[in-house]
Amino acid sequence: MYSQSSYSPRTPRINLHDLVAVTVAGQVCHPAVGPNPYRIGHDGVPRVLPGTGGIALNQRIGDRCVGLAGDHIEPGVSIQNFERPLHGAPDGFNVALMTLACVGNLAVVTNGPCAGARGMVTGKHAGVDHLLLDFPKPVLQRLRIGDRIQVQSMGVGTRLMDYPDITVLNTSPQLISHWRMQEREGGLLVPVTHIVPSAIMGSGLGKNMAWRGDYDIQLADENVRRRFKLGSLRYGDLVAIAHADNRFGPIYHQRHVTIGVIVHSDSTVSGHGPGVTPLLTGPVRVLRPIIDARANLAALFSLRPLAVQRQYRPLAGPHARKPRVARGWTVELVA
Repeated sequence: MYSQSSYSPRTPRINLHDLVAVTVAGQVCHPAVGPNPYRIGHDGVPRVLPGTGGIALNQRIGDRCVGLAGDHIEPGVSIQNFERPLHGAPDGFNVALMTLACVGNLAVVTNGPCAGARGMVTGKHAGVDHLLLDFPKPVLQRLRIGDRIQVQSMGVGTRLMDYPDITVLNTSPQLISHWRMQEREGGLLVPVTHIVPSAIMGSGLGKNMAWRGDYDIQLADENVRRRFKLGSLRYGDLVAIAHADNRFGPIYHQRHVTIGVIVHSDSTVSGHGPGVTPLLTGPVRVLRPIIDARANLAALFSLRPLAVQRQYRPLAGPHARKPRVARGWTVELVA
């Protein structure tokens, strides 16, 4: 692991002139609640909480995402495309929105009182199939359910020209240019806020691709959570998942690492937690995470101040005052 002071920014070369930009669109979707409003936590406690969808008026990238009175909260704006194509799968338009939009792409409101307002794609949430966007707070307060938003999608097909062993997913050229990566000794140093052990990854495993969603970090084990300081996770944090390969779906793979972005909040439900949309995946000999507390979308794009990194406990689970720190839990990224 390199120290924060040992690198300086440089943008790696990508196949920019080969990429195709396509406009995709969706509508601000309403929050949904099932017939039974209770979520049964992994601690056996039933709770009624806000969940996915809608416009989160007080939750944006850069804010903490652990310990909230909510479950799978999506910061900013959640959109879907509800229209049905004449041919093909009935959800084909939304699948295209989820596939083609990339983190860092420009989003523009096209109708209603906020028409012309500009925001940014911040992640993808599988299961509910929502694309997540960030807008300034005044825009969030005036947006309406059903308002249409267009995204200037670009990034699918991106390759790092000097690092063919690194696969790029869900990542826009804009994000790569802002990420402050550094090339060193045949490898690419990539700033992240946390290292996450793949052993605690949960919901989302078993998929055969990583282009349209996320998978979750389980925070139920208090000792592991403290060991890796995961109580301080924020929306928009760029994190490294050790021993994880996401080229064709998330799997355990030693000497590989996946770097992604935190897209939704913690959850009380077994197997769930803060969601990670994969961005880069490859062998650790060339893809090398470097700890930087400011490796967050809000800071990289100068959108707003970051929340201070403090350790929060999830809503579900035992709340011992002085939990024992796990012994022997280490993650080594060895090339």
